[in-house]
Amino acid sequence: MIRIGILGYGNIGRGIEAAVAAAPDMELAAIFTRRDPASVAVKTPGAPVVNVADLEAWTDKVDVMMLCGGSATDLPEQTPAYAKLFNVIDSFDTHAKIPEHFANVDKAAKESGHLGMISGGWDPGMFSLNRLYANAILPNGSDYTFWGKGISQGHSDAVRRIEGVADAKQYTIPVESALEQVRSGSNPELTTRQKHTRECFVVLKDGADAAAVEKAIKEMPNYFDEYDTTVHFISQEELNEKHSAMPHGGFVLRTGSTGWDNENKHVIEYSLKLDSNPEFTGSVLVAYARAICKMAAEGQTGCVTVFDVAPKYLSPESNEYLRAHML
Repeated sequence: MIRIGILGYGNIGRGIEAAVAAAPDMELAAIFTRRDPASVAVKTPGAPVVNVADLEAWTDKVDVMMLCGGSATDLPEQTPAYAKLFNVIDSFDTHAKIPEHFANVDKAAKESGHLGMISGGWDPGMFSLNRLYANAILPNGSDYTFWGKGISQGHSDAVRRIEGVADAKQYTIPVESALEQVRSGSNPELTTRQKHTRECFVVLKDGADAAAVEKAIKEMPNYFDEYDTTVHFISQEELNEKHSAMPHGGFVLRTGSTGWDNENKHVIEYSLKLDSNPEFTGSVLVAYARAICKMAAEGQTGCVTVFDVAPKYLSPESNEYLRAHML
């Protein structure tokens, strides 16, 4: 059995816990938290909850440590640090900073003889794979990615970390007319702002400056500065009542042409419609944790992404079964 550790028991941590329970070849070794362990109620019977201060005592009891912190401030520090102690996987999703994050994790993991994977999930993750496949198949073409409508966990976390914000949810919304232009095969040139809008529902702390918070959101680099963003200030009760679900999804498309005169047009589209963003993300991460465990057992070290993982490593089934039933 692959022994899984979960660091952080928020939305993604709970999604991972559910996915581990459904995996035939995995067991939950422990959940690690910065909170008082006695205050954390988990769903897995008998699973220990451990304070993060005691994490080093578990290096021989965990095969893969799943890091569930936020991409804004947690994972840039946590993933390189814990790659020195464990095989690790995270869902780092600040696309612009992936090369830097990869280099930091690669260095730490190689020095310690561990294997780490960054940016698992569905974007980056499953969407990344589909972009790569489509580019390889249709080299003469254009890429398009649309997210939503749905709640972005990373962007919501980034808003919640702004001074004066008590709670927040952020929706990413595709511009429908832009999506239809792409599906038509017209190969439009679209700016970031033309493809999506962003909508934030924010609960302020007592005495917070609403204008300053709105300005900080709209000008946040890598998150909101390139989008038309609407900010709504609401009560905690309204946020809980109307925005407690975690839906998401999106589309990856590539339009291209083949033939000696590029006379034949093609559209490749991969889409997701998710009732629960964190549960689906957790399920992807658990599949890749299986792969990390297998690859580490073969002696691989350093950092990898979804591009480096052969599909066979994701499945609990044998290669013979895969060839007979899925090929």
